[in-house]
Amino acid sequence: MTITLITGANKGLGRETARRLVAAGHTVYVGARSEDNARRTAEELGARPLLIDITDDASVRAAADRLAAEHDTLDVLVNNAGIAGPRTGVGESTGADVAAVLDTNVVGIVRVTHAFLPLLRSGGHGVVVNVGSGLGSFARVHDPERIESKVPSLAYTASKAAVSMLTVQYARAFPELRVNVVDPGYTATDLNGFSGTQTVEQGAEPIVRAALLTPDGPTGAFFDPEGISPW
Repeated sequence: MTITLITGANKGLGRETARRLVAAGHTVYVGARSEDNARRTAEELGARPLLIDITDDASVRAAADRLAAEHDTLDVLVNNAGIAGPRTGVGESTGADVAAVLDTNVVGIVRVTHAFLPLLRSGGHGVVVNVGSGLGSFARVHDPERIESKVPSLAYTASKAAVSMLTVQYARAFPELRVNVVDPGYTATDLNGFSGTQTVEQGAEPIVRAALLTPDGPTGAFFDPEGISPW
């Protein structure tokens, strides 16, 4: 039995990833901030609901305690939950704007990973997938041929660059785990007002591939739909 937790799994990329991993035979916990959303999505997908607000320490701890009471290990953790933040210009973004995005997209990953790390390590071969973005890639943002170079965003881009460094640090600290960051590509979700050029099925593909890595797979790497992505 492969036990998997996906945060922000009640919609968009998280939901599609959950659907795909349930089909692959995983026992998937659908993480959501709303108990109703978690329960409804779990019923629809044949998964299990888990109430978790990644911005709240007590909520994360309670979720980890519940999963630990039901299972000895967590095989796969997909840190998918995140926010875009206010759509303001770079010069108009305030400290509070940036702090809110970083608290969700960066500190939220640390909260969740820290809380579930004992379960991930107990099996000796846990997998962590951090959902990043090409907007957090310095190479992509500096490439004038890429769409990432044309998006004026302060908080979101900084948060996704930080997610990449978190990934590298966790991978180095815990070499027995497979810890990677994935750019799903420009996918139509409510995060971007459904303006993306990919479907959620396409965007979920590299996330699912990373979630299915075996113990001899890569770690500390950055993937996108085409393969290895530049940092």
